[in-house]
Amino acid sequence: MTLSSFPPPLASHGIEFQGVCKRFGTADSDPLVVDHISFAVPRGTLTTILGPSGCGKTTTLRMIAGLESPTAGRIFIDGHDVTTLGPAQRNVSLVFQSYALFPHMNVIDNVCYGLRMSGLGKAQVREKARAMLDTVGLHGLDQRRPAELSGGQQQRVALARALALEPAVLLFDEPLSNLDARLRRAMREEIRTLQQRLSLTVAYVTHDQSEALAVSDQIIVMNKGAIAQRGAPSELYEQPASEFVAGFMGEAMLFEGTNQASQPPGGAPGHADLGPLRVPSPPSLASGPVKIAVRPEAWIIGPATTAGLAARLTKRTYLGSIMEYTFASALGEIFVVSPLVKAPLDVGAPVSLTLADHGVSVVAG
Repeated sequence: MTLSSFPPPLASHGIEFQGVCKRFGTADSDPLVVDHISFAVPRGTLTTILGPSGCGKTTTLRMIAGLESPTAGRIFIDGHDVTTLGPAQRNVSLVFQSYALFPHMNVIDNVCYGLRMSGLGKAQVREKARAMLDTVGLHGLDQRRPAELSGGQQQRVALARALALEPAVLLFDEPLSNLDARLRRAMREEIRTLQQRLSLTVAYVTHDQSEALAVSDQIIVMNKGAIAQRGAPSELYEQPASEFVAGFMGEAMLFEGTNQASQPPGGAPGHADLGPLRVPSPPSLASGPVKIAVRPEAWIIGPATTAGLAARLTKRTYLGSIMEYTFASALGEIFVVSPLVKAPLDVGAPVSLTLADHGVSVVAG
């Protein structure tokens, strides 16, 4: 597809990529790190770019920021073509993984740093910086140095500094990876609340699926420089388009199955056979071998009967709010998560397993 064939950028989009690719090197034989991707981030929404190490997500974020130039394609911010513009001309702020605070400056001077270049008077700069510190919950910590703050507080300082510049687009590069699990959960909630309250346009890079599900309006899953799938968090979790997305978006076991395609209008809907179990399949899927992705929470444990999949418990683990079970079955080992912690099964117990109507998806084999 040529650039001229792309539709004009929409003003309602905070970020738009049209056929963007990136290779490091000048030879045509050099591999593409980002391979002709197109997507849009509507204004006032948060899109997470998710994927394994080396998939191209950080390079994509750096191209939005202007820190890398695309090899081909066009980039728009707020409807303006910024493909050839440098970082300072894009009205974009980037919050780094390492926070990038100046250790010799106190909190308010760190936040004031970028504002001093904006042409505001000294009093206005400090007033605006204090307002941003209040916004991120750091009132009264103006005079502390970064070394005197917790990891979460340092992250808030970096966020206040970025917000103070009133960017059209705010970018996060693995912002929570340096925090412990409890603080990471609290900070992702704060970032999401702030983004929604201020109607910020945000592109957020992470490799953490739970983080992406928690904060996003849209998730873009990348693999080997290309977009594997994009959509709402629930869509990617419940309706993955490929084996890769099914395995990457949360924990799932993949089973071999056989699909029976849907019949012409008015006929039988499509379904896939997983041993004795039958799973609805997408209308577009042809008959033949398929992969069936099953989340651990999708299994329903029932008493041993002739219905369902016969299984026997081989291992159990108590985790407070859930039980983790491993069953032996004709399909192989099956991992199941159950909220029924007050009535745990005994190892060796025979059961019948059936499937819920969520957490199960059929993809091409």
